[in-house]
Amino acid sequence: MKTQLSTPTPVEVRAAREAAGLTQAAAGALVHVDLRSWQRWESGERGMNLAYWELFQIKTARRKK
Repeated sequence: MKTQLSTPTPVEVRAAREAAGLTQAAAGALVHVDLRSWQRWESGERGMNLAYWELFQIKTARRKK
């Protein structure tokens, strides 16, 4: 059964990045966005598109293996 993802809160975005051991710039590069976009997601200025969140989750899960 597939897990349903939901749009992350700014706190979840930051926590996931920190858990992956990434800087904001490195996290942005991982999902192909610039530093400012990542900063906006973490500050709550903009919501993170679910596609970027899912891509980040997939790529950071692979890095942990």
